[in-house]
Amino acid sequence: MAHNYSHPYSIPSAGLRFFTVYGPWGRPDMTIFKFTQEILAGEPIDVFNYGKHRRDFTYIDDIVEGVIRVLDITAQSNPDWDSNNPDPASAKIAPYKLYNIGNNEPVELMHYIEVLENCLGKEAEKNMLPLQPGDVPDTFSNVEDLVKDMDYKPAYHR
Repeated sequence: MAHNYSHPYSIPSAGLRFFTVYGPWGRPDMTIFKFTQEILAGEPIDVFNYGKHRRDFTYIDDIVEGVIRVLDITAQSNPDWDSNNPDPASAKIAPYKLYNIGNNEPVELMHYIEVLENCLGKEAEKNMLPLQPGDVPDTFSNVEDLVKDMDYKPAYHR
């Protein structure tokens, strides 16, 4: 959408994709808060996809650092751009670039739950359920462009 808007006005643009952001002041509906509350209350937790989900957790400080690094970089046009073999990301007018900001190291949900149980000193009662309609089993951020263009790779914070 940003590129469609920027094209008529010749504005280069960048798009950012964030992957499962966590940290202080996280959303209260996030799994870590929900699971923690339910485990401490002795209530069962719903574990979808039988715990085989994998998520690419990204600490908020890494998101902020990625955004700051991208702020001053403008997508560059390609002087050899050819309408017979178009690459809209490097168009002569309003080029764009997409960057994934994630730790590039997915974690399986069952490992996530084990770490939470160890931190709380209490085992969770698990209600194992199938994959929810519309959910994806895995998220994984390919950060090659972020590393190449910004010399930055978010780190997994344990």
